[in-house]
Amino acid sequence: MKEEFLHYVWQFQKFDNHNLKTTQGHSLQIVSPGSHNHNSGPDFFNAQLVIDGQLWAGNVELHIESSLWFLHQHHKDPAYDSVILHVVWEHTSEVSRKDTTLIPTLELKHRIPKPMLGTYKKLFSNDTKWIPCEQSLTEIDSFMYVHWLERLYVERLERKSQFLMERASQLNNHWEALLFEMLCKNFGLKVNGTAFLSIAQSIPFSLIQKCSDQLLSLEAILLGQAGLLDATAEAPYVKELISSYKYSKRKFKLSNDGVIAPKFFRLRPSNFPTVRLAQLAALYVNNGQLFSKVIAIREVQHLYELFTIETSEFWRTHYTFTSSSQLRSTQLTKKFINLLFINTVLPMRFAYLRFLGSHPSEEILQLAGELPPEANTIILRFQKLGLVATNALETQALLQLKELYCDARRCLNCEIGNAILKVSNSIQ
Repeated sequence: MKEEFLHYVWQFQKFDNHNLKTTQGHSLQIVSPGSHNHNSGPDFFNAQLVIDGQLWAGNVELHIESSLWFLHQHHKDPAYDSVILHVVWEHTSEVSRKDTTLIPTLELKHRIPKPMLGTYKKLFSNDTKWIPCEQSLTEIDSFMYVHWLERLYVERLERKSQFLMERASQLNNHWEALLFEMLCKNFGLKVNGTAFLSIAQSIPFSLIQKCSDQLLSLEAILLGQAGLLDATAEAPYVKELISSYKYSKRKFKLSNDGVIAPKFFRLRPSNFPTVRLAQLAALYVNNGQLFSKVIAIREVQHLYELFTIETSEFWRTHYTFTSSSQLRSTQLTKKFINLLFINTVLPMRFAYLRFLGSHPSEEILQLAGELPPEANTIILRFQKLGLVATNALETQALLQLKELYCDARRCLNCEIGNAILKVSNSIQ
């Protein structure tokens, strides 16, 4: 039994509240359970109770056992003098305020429905289930599920936007520079995301803008700062890149001392850091004022058109500086553009519009709902359990659900967990 469960039971009144009496034998009626306090002090503020016909207004404290009141030193803390009711799972002793006056106590041990208590214990049992409720997912109401996913996705965007707005502030609200950092990070995908971000942050964005009409110069700066230029390569283009980078490094006093070296290991050739950085350079050479264009997008098709770029000729026959390959297209695939839209463009738009004081949730939800679902191990595992995502909004929501609720066993804060407990509460 965890105190968090008692908080849930009290907040939503999930117990038998007929003929309530305190442990001292006084009649008790709950007018309002109060508002849940997530900071220090009593657990619920501004509750309203009728005890023996007298209306009381004040705070409520909850514990598994009554004796924890003294263990937590509440009897010596003036902040708890306003407590008008002590709610416990098991009553083991009377409790008092700082002035030694007794506090009425309500014991819930025999008032919580056994089916709900059994469901709670199953959810929080230390077993090997991937998610706590995987055996109860068929009980979920579809209407509730859809709306919970929308809330989860907005919650995920809000969490990301907090970081983005903090970083924007550090960049003096230069949102073009922030977009470059985030795009660079996500061009590196999961394996090289941190390394690519360190590359972006090693280059003044003013230099990116200065070279936005010079593909070779911009490509040389990105590859050079990444430490990827190979001086042993014989190809004329590589020698041009090296020469250009040496010039830029000297002229603009560039340093890559803090840059994390990108990895090639276990990557498909199309995801090699050399190729991805060349594509990023092409994107910026093809699109001036990229942030303004990204913010203006209202349809997914326009994003595909914006991100349809080709690298320099060299990368159409190379994945590295030394090994050649057959001629191929180096355009960004729709799948890769979708990932950029999901992980960069939509969070950036959400954060920027919030920064302007707007509420962009509906617009973002619509765009995310038009994108195809992502495919990864977490999404596939949910699919096996019967939760099939049909678009990117749902896959992002499921990732949020797994990371912040299922893994942390926050079932009592989850609408799915609440729904399952509600079903069990009705089985009496």
